[in-house]
Amino acid sequence: MPEKQNPVSEGERAYTRWRDRFFSAPENRRIYEEEAAKSELWLQLVEARMAAGIAQMELAKRLGVTQSQLARTKRRGYDGYTLRTPAPLRGRAGRGLLARNQSPPA
Repeated sequence: MPEKQNPVSEGERAYTRWRDRFFSAPENRRIYEEEAAKSELWLQLVEARMAAGIAQMELAKRLGVTQSQLARTKRRGYDGYTLRTPAPLRGRAGRGLLARNQSPPA
């Protein structure tokens, strides 16, 4: 009698083969890494703003952008970013950009 196949194991093996082929192309890897970086930055920004309890307007001031620019980014999600869009954040995040009682950067 033939051995019964496990569909979950078969699916895992098929995915692993596809993933290995996909990432063997340098362009696919580059695009994936760029999208992953945008996604991570977007999540960090949202979580940090919420944890700090600051309004969108205040965050926009601290980033050096208008509130409407920040709102457009929020509506579009991380797909609305280019990696250059949040550059002010990358430069200031390590210096407490989202601390509650910090004045906006000059």
